Amino acid sequence: MTHFVAELAGEAEAAIARMQEAALAARHAHARAELMRHMLTTARKVRDKPKPEAIETVVREWMAAWYLDRAEWPHIAREMEAFTAAFHDYANDASDANDAALRAACAALDAVLAREGTTISDQMSWRSQCAHGWWGAVAPVPADLPGRKERPIVPKLSEGEPFWQAGCAELCR
Repeated sequence: MTHFVAELAGEAEAAIARMQEAALAARHAHARAELMRHMLTTARKVRDKPKPEAIETVVREWMAAWYLDRAEWPHIAREMEAFTAAFHDYANDASDANDAALRAACAALDAVLAREGTTISDQMSWRSQCAHGWWGAVAPVPADLPGRKERPIVPKLSEGEPFWQAGCAELCR
């Protein structure tokens, strides 16, 4: 028979492991969802511009927000352009066909990022100026992240606030 103290310690370890798994899954899903929300908001702002101009505007803004130099990341920039084009089309016509194209462009961006050993949610969490403060509490920015930059507008956790409530900077809403 397991004694009370050992039983509680085992329950606590199991609960912490489940919490860690859930927090990582939530960070992944939330960062992805936030990127998609930002992309659609930005695409809607430029939907009336000629498509090449709109795509260039959004890609430039996005690469700047992620602190990525287009010349250093041309393969990612190409996928960002296709991804942005799909958002532009969707912003102008939220049809099932454009939704399918958006999903395909997202999968292609996922694939190019995976070849770099990263994900959309990691890039959003670790590079974006629009990161939610709690994402870094769940998975801190790696010290050796290539091109790592300080992101002064990413909110920090406040004392007495549950970590999942540390949102993004006001300008990103």
